[in-house]
Amino acid sequence: MDRLKLIAFDDQDLGIIAAHIQDAVLKVGDLHFDPKGKKFVIELNRFVWEKATRNSTDKTYERRKTILHFERVNKVQSQGLNQKQPEAVLSLLTVKYNNENSDETDPEGVIEVVFAGGATIHLYVECIEAQLTDMAASWETTSLPNHEDDNDTP
Repeated sequence: MDRLKLIAFDDQDLGIIAAHIQDAVLKVGDLHFDPKGKKFVIELNRFVWEKATRNSTDKTYERRKTILHFERVNKVQSQGLNQKQPEAVLSLLTVKYNNENSDETDPEGVIEVVFAGGATIHLYVECIEAQLTDMAASWETTSLPNHEDDNDTP
């Protein structure tokens, strides 16, 4: 079984999840907040980086249906997203944690979900409690996300 199941309880764990979901694609309608349950769920199609080899002669890669959910979410704010367009496609860049306004013993902070094009979701959380779960659905793709511009030198 090659499906991932990862749990994050601190910013280092969250960084590992972020590495696995970089370049995931989803629709605005795949974002769900349950204020009563204090949960935020993202259904995404992640690029399976752990199987991708850039130097391989095989030019097929894999995407997999994945669920990322966050617990203990008190509030959600977004910018650059039009929730009236549920079919609009988003490309996920990263997920990161910020607790600059808290002292070192206070786990309360903000998880930022950052998308290409400047869209961002801010999850105001009591603490980091996230889980990534790969589903059985997967498919081949010939598209390899390109990050060559990230390594340009002047």
